[in-house]
Amino acid sequence: MNFILLEREDFSGKDRVRIAGRRLEHIRRVLGSVEGTELRVGLLNDRIGKGQIERIDNDALEMSVTLESEPPPPLPLRLILALPRPKVLNRTIAAAASMGVRQIDLINSWRVEKSYWDSPRLLESNLRMQCILGLEQAGDTVLPVIRMHRLFTPFVRGELRESIVDHLALLAHPAADTPVPRNLSGPVVLAIGPEGGFIVREVETFQEIGFTPVNLGPRILRVETAVACLVGRLF
Repeated sequence: MNFILLEREDFSGKDRVRIAGRRLEHIRRVLGSVEGTELRVGLLNDRIGKGQIERIDNDALEMSVTLESEPPPPLPLRLILALPRPKVLNRTIAAAASMGVRQIDLINSWRVEKSYWDSPRLLESNLRMQCILGLEQAGDTVLPVIRMHRLFTPFVRGELRESIVDHLALLAHPAADTPVPRNLSGPVVLAIGPEGGFIVREVETFQEIGFTPVNLGPRILRVETAVACLVGRLF
């Protein structure tokens, strides 16, 4: 947690907040903050600034805050992600949020096990918490929009086909001949498959609507590693 992410219900006045729980424990035990300490803060989906602790004890802290700056700019990237294994999902979502991804679509694929869709890690509360952890790491405030699509073909041939107009559409695929482009500035839609990759028919479906398969080289990476490497290459 590199800065303290506030929510509107934390405010007891125009520029005063009271927080407890997980954030309080981090401020006390990890940061070692005391009365008078100044912290970096941000309001969820709003501006960032500074907060000064006026009172702190085992139950809560009170701060005066000033929000004066815009959050970091988002990446011009929409991430299409075949639903990862549940224990990988949390890390992947937090990493994507920390890098400034604002839209994430979790989709089905032939190699995605049906049981993954029943995981409690797909609950809105958990996905929101992973996004918050990523934002706290990065010093950002804007929550990504996460949507789920359990039917592959209707999503890809329908909604996705219509939404990639004026975007560079890329499909991460180990067997592709084209390397991942570098240092892009325009809007990108990036699709990443499950461990083992998309099957041939799924790759063909993406290509039919305008996606270009690209590769990161000969190594097969874990999903969370692939996300970080691809974003680093693209932007």
